[in-house]
Amino acid sequence: MPRQIIKSGQVSENRKARFTYSIEDTIEAGISLTGAEIKSIRYGLVTIVDGFVQRRGDDLYLAGVEIQRLPTAARYVNFDERRPRQLLLHRAQINRMIGKLQEKGATIVPLKLYFNNRGRLKVLLGIGYGKNQVDKRETIKQREWNRNKARILKGE
Repeated sequence: MPRQIIKSGQVSENRKARFTYSIEDTIEAGISLTGAEIKSIRYGLVTIVDGFVQRRGDDLYLAGVEIQRLPTAARYVNFDERRPRQLLLHRAQINRMIGKLQEKGATIVPLKLYFNNRGRLKVLLGIGYGKNQVDKRETIKQREWNRNKARILKGE
C-alpha cells in the first residue's frame, strides 16, 4: 500500500485506450461512490484499464473498474470491487452519450481518473471507435518516428 495519500491530481490513467480506440470526443463526469471506495482510491488502489460505460435504463454506469479494499479497513467495510458505478452527468450530456453509444462501433471508455481542485473525484471519458490492425501499426510508426526525430534533434 502506498504511504502517500493522493489529495489532488491524477490517480489512474488508461494509456491502452488511446492505442486501442481512436478517441473523438471527451467528457468529464463524476462517479457515485461510497466512503470506503474513495479512501481506497486516495491510496491509489484502483485500476481502470478494463473499464467501459454501459447503459442501464436512462442512466450510464462505469463497469469493469476495480477498486481494491484497503488491507487496514475494518471487516464491516465491505463493497464489491468490480460493481458498476453510476456516472453523475447532466441529463443533456447523458442523452448525447447514449446517442453516441447507439452508433455502430462506438464505445465509451475511461481515460483518466483524477481529483479536481476542489477535491472531487472525476473521470475523463472518451468516446471512441475501435482501431483495426492497420491503424494500430500506423500509431506505432508515428510514435517511433517522433521518438527518432527527438533523438536526432537532441544530438545536433
